[in-house]
Amino acid sequence: MKRFVHAHATHPQWSVATAQVVAQLRAQMAAHPDRRWPLGLLYLTDHYAAHARELLASLSAELPQVTDWAGAVALGIAAQGVEYIDEPALSVMLCDLAPTRYRVFHGLAPLPAVRGPDGFVPQTALVHADPATPELPELVRELAERTVGHFVFGGLVASRAGAVQIARSSRVGLAGHGQAAAEGVWEGGLSGVAWAPDVGIVARVTQGVRAITPLRRVTAVHGHRVEALDGEPALDVVLRDLGLPAHDLGAIVARLRGTLVGWVAPAAARTPAPPVPGRVPLRLGEDVLVRHLVGIDPAQRALVVADELPPGAGWMLCERHVHAARADLLRIGAEVRETLAGESDADPLQRVAGAVYVSCNGRGVTPLDVAVHPRRTKELRWSSKTITRCWAWRATPAPTTSSGLTASWRASTIRTSARSRTRRSA
Repeated sequence: MKRFVHAHATHPQWSVATAQVVAQLRAQMAAHPDRRWPLGLLYLTDHYAAHARELLASLSAELPQVTDWAGAVALGIAAQGVEYIDEPALSVMLCDLAPTRYRVFHGLAPLPAVRGPDGFVPQTALVHADPATPELPELVRELAERTVGHFVFGGLVASRAGAVQIARSSRVGLAGHGQAAAEGVWEGGLSGVAWAPDVGIVARVTQGVRAITPLRRVTAVHGHRVEALDGEPALDVVLRDLGLPAHDLGAIVARLRGTLVGWVAPAAARTPAPPVPGRVPLRLGEDVLVRHLVGIDPAQRALVVADELPPGAGWMLCERHVHAARADLLRIGAEVRETLAGESDADPLQRVAGAVYVSCNGRGVTPLDVAVHPRRTKELRWSSKTITRCWAWRATPAPTTSSGLTASWRASTIRTSARSRTRRSA
């Protein structure tokens, strides 16, 4: 497998860090004079956000063979065994994919709803989004529906200096949109890069949480407010499941502040045999969507969730847990290896050209994150030279929101499952 080239650097001055990255990339590219590198993935911490245009212009001038760029600003990035948290840094991965195998897009030049005029059909897409974009969930779902796999992955931009996104294309698709298109730096909406069906991609989701209550059914809901579970007032059911006193509002708020909601769409929640009463699921599946519990209504005995749950949805409360997160990360690593091993006798890792890991900013750089960091988890056996990571507000396999997602590129075409809406590569 011909691996992508990758470089990273930190320095108080963006120009110095950029020069260091360029030098690293040129050294690697010189070892492969027969290869071309038209696509660059660029992630930078928000310390450089104000200089994103100059930084990208400098990279483009120094690396003219890279004609297309995609990426975003993040609170932190990691690459090749090094983390940059709350410090100036950038990371660049160059992909030697033919331009016919990908498309850079933005809100002003979105992916077409049907086959493009040049015959390009997107299999899936790496997506960066401004969390302040109106109707963002609907936009992500619409984007996912424009792909063959009905699946996109990526995250919401996390930044203290604007939700800066990188999307520059040499194709006509982004031409004619003024200075922003020429500079390739955007704020607002969605951007990213779509991949053709002949680009092999394996994607997995880690939840990083464990269930702490049994599976319940949403029986009354109004918008974001869940009013009843299993036919009883929702707050009463939750207090009983958690063993909390109904009269101590302070204790209730303190306990629920660190609690998340895992919910399952009604169709997926139907099982041949109902769950055993009182049994807490051992592991959350990828069909479970994890959302924040944002409020309670003591008077109406209701709870408020950061999503609109449909009637009949499965419901359970969850919490972040280091052992569950580590086990989940090991699981996706094993699944990726097994997927690759099942298609060839060669070493699975030798078939990986590059990888992107998007981590949820909700975890932060805490003991939990440190304990389950992929580069520290030796059992994953990922090559540290092929993976780049960024911290986003949310890592998002559309239309879900979860704690982390990893995707790797490989040589052969993958097959996607036949699920509707939420899908995973198989």
